[in-house]
Amino acid sequence: MSNLQITDLQVSVATEDGPKEILKGVTLTIKDGETHAIMGPNGSGKSTLAYSIAGHPKYTVTGGSVTLDGEDVLEMSVDERARAGLFLAMQYPVEVPGVSVANFLRTAKTAVDGEAPKLRTWVKDVNAALEQLNLDSTFSQRSVNEGFSGGEKKRHEIAQLDLLDPKVAILDETDSGLDIDALKIVSEGVNRFRERDAKGVLLITHYTRILRYITPDFVHVFVDGKVAESGGPELAEALEAEGYDKYLSAAR
Repeated sequence: MSNLQITDLQVSVATEDGPKEILKGVTLTIKDGETHAIMGPNGSGKSTLAYSIAGHPKYTVTGGSVTLDGEDVLEMSVDERARAGLFLAMQYPVEVPGVSVANFLRTAKTAVDGEAPKLRTWVKDVNAALEQLNLDSTFSQRSVNEGFSGGEKKRHEIAQLDLLDPKVAILDETDSGLDIDALKIVSEGVNRFRERDAKGVLLITHYTRILRYITPDFVHVFVDGKVAESGGPELAEALEAEGYDKYLSAAR
């Protein structure tokens, strides 16, 4: 039973004028088999939540807790969080010149599992994962994200999700920069992951279009570093029709 529990999480970031509070007490629980979508205007703290859970050094946790299956995530190093079962798909995946996709994936799998996968079966697994995401097998010989289109970067992220098989996937605006065909391919990859046993998904997005392909169990509206409202998939449709004005007005 995978269970990511975020309780009263408070996070600040350093600025020229001193620490600035971004998250002001976020509480969420993502149980296995659940998909939670976080929506909200720019600057509301959505990506800060993702990177704070993953352990980005830019963000300082000033209060609250994050646990995965009862284990204190905030006491773990970044690599320990990955081994514990957390996965972050970034909004802007970084380029790693000189490191092939194949080597990157095998190194990551070895680090997460604690042992290297058998080469023969691993090559088959990688090729199968790439094929499902409409990526040619020669893709694995390219340097990580170097010269990739936006769609290729995001499909590569979902290939990682498939092969690393975490407990909880945090997807930070995975839909940004995707055309409709790439969006469908990426969404299908996320849905395949969701169908596995005991998986949780935290999906951060600005738009409802990805939620037409990935149906969330819960939708949370983020405003000013807090959850302003929670509901089911119908809340996303209301946001599409009405926007965030009423939540922004209430937060002022």
